[in-house]
Amino acid sequence: MPRIFVALDMPEHARERLNGISSGLPGADWVSPDQYHLTLRFIGEVDKESLDVIREGLGGVVARSFYLSLKGIGVFPLRGDPEILWAGVARNEGLRSLRNKVESLLGRKGIAPDTRKFFPHVTLAKVKGSKSEWVGEYVAGNSLFSLSEIPVQGFSLYSSRLTPEGSIYTLEGSYPLDGILEAD
Repeated sequence: MPRIFVALDMPEHARERLNGISSGLPGADWVSPDQYHLTLRFIGEVDKESLDVIREGLGGVVARSFYLSLKGIGVFPLRGDPEILWAGVARNEGLRSLRNKVESLLGRKGIAPDTRKFFPHVTLAKVKGSKSEWVGEYVAGNSLFSLSEIPVQGFSLYSSRLTPEGSIYTLEGSYPLDGILEAD
């Protein structure tokens, strides 16, 4: 059974900026730039019938396009030895609204609600192989990272297959948002 998740893809300029800070930490297992995304909702394993219902249902999510900003670098877990290095996302009402609409749609399709707090981020690396002090130095050295005006004009449904080399993502559906964003 596939593991699925709903996500925002990062545009090319954002992938380039994120990739530009994705080095200099010994032992880090960096995410490939083509896999940078912001997970709106991890759903988990589903059967083919549920995947089809979710894929079709997500087409009914109606939301406006918006801009978001990446801001800061941090780690999970928030306490203890770091495992995941991420770029944070500034508070954004458009993102919150879209996330809520996706969550509501999934609930109507029989998917149990996500009980975890939504903490939007873009994963940069797995850092279990790095010393905690090195990770702390990296985070401190990149704490002012920011990237604003990232256009969000749609979202995607992906399936994920775990392999010894890492996760392989397959696009299962793309869903446009309403409205046209003007470039500055």
